[in-house]
Amino acid sequence: MYAIVEMQGLQYKVEAGKKLFVNRIATTEKGAELTFDKVLLVDNNGEVKVGTPVVEGAKVVCEVLDNECRGEKVLVFHKKRRKGYRKLNGHRQDLTNLVVKEIVLA
Repeated sequence: MYAIVEMQGLQYKVEAGKKLFVNRIATTEKGAELTFDKVLLVDNNGEVKVGTPVVEGAKVVCEVLDNECRGEKVLVFHKKRRKGYRKLNGHRQDLTNLVVKEIVLA
């Protein structure tokens, strides 16, 4: 069983028991339980329910494993040819590590 869930404006494919990295959710602490109601699609062993725009009564329950994660370093390079202009910036995105406990259907 899997579901497509909208979290913070982004869509994620989730399955029960799987870990997931999402953009940092600042209001949570380690061990907190989160519930997401914007379930766009649910596949229950071949029986697919597509929401219009969300599946009624479906929700995804997650637990916060870590709220202090950092993603891979992303390098941003700007250059203007023949002008001698080069600039290199980099950053690491702040992430929240979630584990999906269950997908609930009504």
